[in-house]
Amino acid sequence: MRLGLVGYGAGGRFFHAPFIEAAAGVDLVGVVTRSPQRRAQVAADRPDLPVYDSLADLLAAGVDAVTITTPPETRRDLVLEALAAGVHVVADKPVAPSAEAARELLAVASEAGLRLGAYHQRRFDADIQTVKGLLETDRLGEVWRFHSRFDLDEPQGLEPGPFGGVLRDLGSHLVDQVLWLFGPAVRVHAHLDHVDLPVGRTDCGFVVCLDHAGGTTSYLSASKLNHITSRTLRIYGSDGSYRATSSDVQAGDIGLGRSPALDAESWGYEPPQHWGQLETVAGTQTIPSAQGRYQDYYSRFAEAVATGGPLPVEFEEAAAVLDVLDAARLSAAEQRVVTI
Repeated sequence: MRLGLVGYGAGGRFFHAPFIEAAAGVDLVGVVTRSPQRRAQVAADRPDLPVYDSLADLLAAGVDAVTITTPPETRRDLVLEALAAGVHVVADKPVAPSAEAARELLAVASEAGLRLGAYHQRRFDADIQTVKGLLETDRLGEVWRFHSRFDLDEPQGLEPGPFGGVLRDLGSHLVDQVLWLFGPAVRVHAHLDHVDLPVGRTDCGFVVCLDHAGGTTSYLSASKLNHITSRTLRIYGSDGSYRATSSDVQAGDIGLGRSPALDAESWGYEPPQHWGQLETVAGTQTIPSAQGRYQDYYSRFAEAVATGGPLPVEFEEAAAVLDVLDAARLSAAEQRVVTI
């Protein structure tokens, strides 16, 4: 699959390009960016990769699919442009301004017979893959509560304004993870922290509580302006508990210049000091890290396009995430529990 990358900010440069290159069945054939600084970064990172001024120029050069990872306010129109040109699309998160808008995009793609994927790649985090494996062994019994905290000291990474905010950024990932692990949410209660910026009031942190249809309650929180970096998970079940502190190993290794394309076998494992602890009546057991592989998202996307099989993340699942985010914003504004 010939795939073009639209956008080469931090997301495109660090969370897409290295994993596209490491994926099976995918060739990265071009990048769209007009920024002189980002053009220089592409030239330094990938000197033989063509760079285009616009999506139209990339489409004219010939691609099978594109990934749209531009700022959130531009994403919807670019997805529609790519679909109108007859190419498959991966949309970065949040995939649309609202759940309703996401379902409108899915209807356009379905009518055109094209595949539209949502880049919720953090299902492929090592800590979440470890939790998934633990849940499948049923060693915790009935899961009552799940706590997920993701704090970053990244004021420069806060996308401002009505289309930005930490809820739509990190919240997209945390909500997708718990819907994948525990099933649909039926009630949402949320609190948002805000900061006033030149382009408008922006949420910079959140606490969201979800009641899942299956009986589990998830507590999710994140921040970017509080000068704390921490990734922790806790699970409370009828037969025990599990706790882990993650290093966010894939993001960390990419930041150090490492590549999954060059180190696929040992890529994406949390180091032993970050392995989780399972506590049951039998005592304490250390649970080794599962492998985190963001590249699997793109391998599976290419396979789905080729075979017509399931996407790694269906776009309707991304719309369900936006249902929760829309409900969380309403809950925070009106200080009440919102039913989905």
